[in-house]
Amino acid sequence: MGSGEQLGHGCVFLGARSHREMLLVGAVLVGLSMLLEKGCVVHGEFKVAGGKLVAADVEVVEGRLSRVRVSGDFFLEPDEALEAINASLEGAGVSEEPEEWARRIRGGLPEGARLVGFSVEAVVSAVRRAVTRASGWADHEWELVREGPRSPLMHMALDEVLAEEVGAGRRGPTLRFWEWASPAVILGGFQSVSNEVDLGAAERHGVEVVRRITGGGAMFVEPGNTVTYSLYAPPSLVAGLSVAESYPFLDDWVLGVLGDLGLNVWYQPLNDIASDGGKIGGAAQKRLASGAVLHHVTMSYSIDAAKLGEVLRVGREKLSDKGVASAAKRVDPLARQTGLARGVVIDRLIAGFRSRFGLVEGPVSAAEESRAGELVGSKFGTREWLWRVP
Repeated sequence: MGSGEQLGHGCVFLGARSHREMLLVGAVLVGLSMLLEKGCVVHGEFKVAGGKLVAADVEVVEGRLSRVRVSGDFFLEPDEALEAINASLEGAGVSEEPEEWARRIRGGLPEGARLVGFSVEAVVSAVRRAVTRASGWADHEWELVREGPRSPLMHMALDEVLAEEVGAGRRGPTLRFWEWASPAVILGGFQSVSNEVDLGAAERHGVEVVRRITGGGAMFVEPGNTVTYSLYAPPSLVAGLSVAESYPFLDDWVLGVLGDLGLNVWYQPLNDIASDGGKIGGAAQKRLASGAVLHHVTMSYSIDAAKLGEVLRVGREKLSDKGVASAAKRVDPLARQTGLARGVVIDRLIAGFRSRFGLVEGPVSAAEESRAGELVGSKFGTREWLWRVP
């Protein structure tokens, strides 16, 4: 569906194919609100991580849902349960909480109804994405950044800069793969340096300690032992989703590619990619003031378990919660699971993304490089930033 394509009843789809078109969206939001009040048909989709696609077509009349039509490639028994789902949302207020919509659906389902490959919450997400005019992956022209090794500090700075550029409309939504120039521990934005890192061991092993802008847990990386990528996306891509729902939504394509490689993988709430053998990787996010979404993932390709155990202090509470005895035992690297060279794994991930959503080259510009260098000096490389949580 192209940008500006008619949906019916005089409605216009606002999903932008490029970041230049995104600049026009704000100018028509008021008009969109008026259309919704008059009874505009809107469409939304939600792909369940590792599951099925749920689509919703709905009218909004005077702030309430009307003529709700849910569809998808899911399985549902009995047949009449689909109409029950549609009917249960008729007249629901657009401003109602998602939990209230879910309660309506559950109350309307026939006894013994079976939802396979999707859930009540997935239906709610699809309808909310319709009402909030969420864009889809293919509504944007995605840019690829794949470069040579960079210092840990430069990676931290580039994440902030590229997310800001997408939020400002100066860069299209972007997928960036990282290469590490040196070993590092990357702390989450709110973690304590002294609680998470054995600084003496880090110094002995030449491991730099840096802090990123996203929350989440500490990562231990060495050149060639991880697959790390970032997504820089406009807010419309995750419209209608809670932060928790956006994690598996943004990484579902990765699960698909890993599945194609023969791995049995799934998303472990809140932010882990897991397999039969253990954790493969973890994700973290930040929403910038512009609304742009920074979502990055580090997956283990290989692991020096002894060094990791020396450098990271993994809290007892976290280990007991995971039911394992050490941080190393929680991880099952991609090298063992796939038998493929790391570069081949990255090639497959890029090819999988491109085949699903499209992808064009979009290297870091001179201006972005310069701005990132400035941030290394003024923010990420400072003692104040690293030790903000001592």
